Amino acid sequence: MGGLAILSSTMAKSPALPLFIRSLGVAEGTVGFIAAASTVVGILVSLPAGILSDMIGRRRVILASMFVFATAPFLYLLVHAPWQLVLVRVYHGLATAILGPVAMAAVADIFDARRGERMAWYSSATMIGRFLAPSVGGLLILGNDFRWVYLVDGVAGLLALAMALQLPRLSQDQVRASGSTEMGQSWRAMRSDLAALFANGALLATSLAEAAQYFAYGFVEVFLPIYMHEVVGLPAWKIGTLLTAEVLVATFSKPLNGRLSDRMGRVPFITLGLLVDAASMALMPRAHSYLALFALVAAFGLGLAMVTASTSAFVADLSKRSTHGAAMGTLSSIMDIGQSGGPMVGGLLVAGFGYKAGFGYVAAGLTVLSLLYAWGVTRLAARAPRPSHVP
Repeated sequence: MGGLAILSSTMAKSPALPLFIRSLGVAEGTVGFIAAASTVVGILVSLPAGILSDMIGRRRVILASMFVFATAPFLYLLVHAPWQLVLVRVYHGLATAILGPVAMAAVADIFDARRGERMAWYSSATMIGRFLAPSVGGLLILGNDFRWVYLVDGVAGLLALAMALQLPRLSQDQVRASGSTEMGQSWRAMRSDLAALFANGALLATSLAEAAQYFAYGFVEVFLPIYMHEVVGLPAWKIGTLLTAEVLVATFSKPLNGRLSDRMGRVPFITLGLLVDAASMALMPRAHSYLALFALVAAFGLGLAMVTASTSAFVADLSKRSTHGAAMGTLSSIMDIGQSGGPMVGGLLVAGFGYKAGFGYVAAGLTVLSLLYAWGVTRLAARAPRPSHVP
């Protein structure tokens, strides 16, 4: 289910979305704002979706997200103006904004020991769809005709909905284990649990680290395809294979990184992953060959895996089981602030200073934040309560 859903949503944007936006006559400085429309939705929706899943159970909320996955792709076929595309992206953004935190919370509910590895396995399953999407999407783009991309998106979304309908209903014992009964007992209990989450400095710092990672990812996702197409001169299908390489590396390295973070600690992997991504980003606009870009994009995927295999598990470690949905929603909402900011701020940087400076500024910011995170989060985590198993 997760693989099909993410295949659909990723194919809608990589590499099709920035090229689709440009085909509508949108200037470079505005591309990022349209591309970020779906991600902005996650800022507002992910936390309420997580809280709702704590109260009524994960399955119902996941089914709501699958309905959006199944219907949104067909709306792209009706787009003829930039404002229409913004509306479609906002609606499509509901799907991933809901599914991301709720599905991860469901996995976190089940596992205490080896949590990082198990959550990474789920994430890698969804990333199978993510790494297939750019190559398939690139092959389906015929000049400025994007219809086949979104028709295939729609089929994948319908199949994801069909798979979601097969998810088992939770027994009453499992509902209690996931915390929905506790959260549903009173609004006072919910407010108390949320207050504890927002007072957890280590949890918030880790969410900010992931936001920085996704700020860089959002920048790369939008402006690397344009750079490769308009500056390097690569065709759409080659751009798709490069982006597939990024997600392929992330997919197959993520479970290993999750296992290592279970054994050796979350913070070192988050810090090192941010530094790997900063270095690869700084070199991307200085590469002018397919092979060099391939290596740098693959390195970026490795750094992405190191960070994201550890952040979600660390947030689960630092929260109660009854608030896993809210905790994952908090992580996702803050992450979406970063991912939506990447294209928007990136568009201004590229338009004002060019590609080399734009990539360089983002890489420098990522480096500084990684060092601050390594310095500060250990002190914050030492003062935070550990309500669940922490390796």
